[in-house]
Amino acid sequence: MKQLKLLTVLIAMLCMPIITSCSEDEEEALLNPNHDPYNGHAYVDLGLSVKWATCNVGATSPEEYGDYFAWGETTPKTTYDWSTYKYCNGTYDSMTKYCIDSEYGTVDNKTTLELSDDAAHVNWGGSWRMPTKAEQDELRNTDNCIWTWTTQNGVNGYKVTSNKNGNSIFLPAAGCRDSSDLYYAGSYGYYWSSSLNPSDSYYAYYVYFVSGSVYWSYYYGRCYGLSVRAVCE
Repeated sequence: MKQLKLLTVLIAMLCMPIITSCSEDEEEALLNPNHDPYNGHAYVDLGLSVKWATCNVGATSPEEYGDYFAWGETTPKTTYDWSTYKYCNGTYDSMTKYCIDSEYGTVDNKTTLELSDDAAHVNWGGSWRMPTKAEQDELRNTDNCIWTWTTQNGVNGYKVTSNKNGNSIFLPAAGCRDSSDLYYAGSYGYYWSSSLNPSDSYYAYYVYFVSGSVYWSYYYGRCYGLSVRAVCE
């Protein structure tokens, strides 16, 4: 009888799971199997050419607006206009980088942000970066994803669901910053790409949306403060 009890105990011990400590990234992966973490930040695989972060840069949840960045700047600030813009000398026609026309400043013919000027890469590291216009277009393409205007935890925005695997991300309607003011929060979302408008150095491309419509545009100048949603390879 004692031998039988001992055998039972040994079998039970062999069947017990081995408990080890988990990193924060591993815990996130266990709790959210479709939100794998990379370099401390979660992403979703939508079956596209890049993986999309679950939160805006500067946010800690999908519904938070996060930080606002002028195009080519990597830190938020209190005033967004040409007088404070990093890559000009106080006016839109005195640009010092990312310029393709002497009408706007010193020509260098750079049309894609370098990683040192990429808000996603500088703040999150690793291979995180801002999406190109082509990658934003891929996300906007209704053959690839369904965009549904919704309210998530009290915040308006779009749920973007992949037609390829059913995974989704949420993009809050975080508005934009002009000078020291925040406009259109809760109604519109504006998200920078890393791509300069190749025909006009005043502008860079971005996705913007409102209930019922999703577009690409370059209406706002580079000095405006827009949201950034990062991608990784």
